Amino acid sequence: MGATVAALTADDLPAARRRQLLTRMVGQARARGLADLFKPRAALRWMTETVGEIAPHVPVRDLATLRHHFDGLDGEALADRLVRNAARATAGVGAAGGGVAAVEWTVAPTLLSAPVLLAAETVAVVAIELKLIGELHEVYGVPVPTGGTQRAVTLVQSWASQRGINPMAPGVGVAAVLGTAARKELRDTLLKRFGRNLTTLGPFLTGAAVASYLNQRATRTLSDRLRADLRKQRAALPGPSSPTGP
Repeated sequence: MGATVAALTADDLPAARRRQLLTRMVGQARARGLADLFKPRAALRWMTETVGEIAPHVPVRDLATLRHHFDGLDGEALADRLVRNAARATAGVGAAGGGVAAVEWTVAPTLLSAPVLLAAETVAVVAIELKLIGELHEVYGVPVPTGGTQRAVTLVQSWASQRGINPMAPGVGVAAVLGTAARKELRDTLLKRFGRNLTTLGPFLTGAAVASYLNQRATRTLSDRLRADLRKQRAALPGPSSPTGP
């Protein structure tokens, strides 16, 4: 599932490929023997565990790679492009999920799989936003840790709190994300996203349109909060100004 989710985070993924990957992800979730995701606690537990599992597989490009991929863009212009691409990607997940749900509405028994689809869609959106968080930290000169586990913990913590992570702050590590308060924050944020994704179940393509819009809006809201936080952190860093732009 980690590889499937990583593939879903790619820039400018064709709609057909995104739907294929989301469908594969739903199949992988079913293969794990998921039972009764109609129970909110079961769905929330599965999403929390899965986000922790896939986070180390989310590909985060360093600043040099980002500049190369985006023809030398830097600073705010590069951040704008990353946000635009991520918002398009999460909108695409909403559209893909709505399309899958539209098919399921035509065959009533398959609606039993709807909670699995919603949970998979939520995790896919989170993965795209984790990648965005990591890359925005790079752009603003406050990179997340490079180690797999520590980096994953930092990204998840940043996503749950909707804030930038200061790598110099004490207590940012595995213990922090496994703490009761941090896990509750992650669960609460996931629950909000899961509830929003219920729009995917709108009949035919109405669910796809609404889910696409709401995903895009939520990603932009997250990025606005994060960028404001990272600008403050960058300004407070000692030494010469960051070369990433104003």
